[in-house]
Amino acid sequence: MLVVDALEETREVLRTALGRRGVQILSASEAEQGLALARLHHPDLIVLDLECEQGKAAACGELTALAEDTPVVLLGNARRTSNCLPRGQFVSKPYHYAPLIRKIEGLLEEARQPATRAA
Repeated sequence: MLVVDALEETREVLRTALGRRGVQILSASEAEQGLALARLHHPDLIVLDLECEQGKAAACGELTALAEDTPVVLLGNARRTSNCLPRGQFVSKPYHYAPLIRKIEGLLEEARQPATRAA
């Protein structure tokens, strides 16, 4: 899983909580760094804070474009009706970590299901 968020607190909370459940976490504080990690490692899920990169729309756009192949959870105050946001994967701020972690766990479980059936 990849977490792209400018706040170290968010990256650390998700790394700690999900790491205890066996989830490997990559993290980046900037969208460009996150995009490079996503291309290199092909994570099962990306958590992206939309507000951390307000001036870098191209990198954010490329990360959200990965949603066709990779689930993306978007964190922020953007309008849900925006055409660039994948449906059903938006978490408005302010958010609580427990529901966010449950959402992430559910998406990761869904991502693992096809691989389990094919084996």
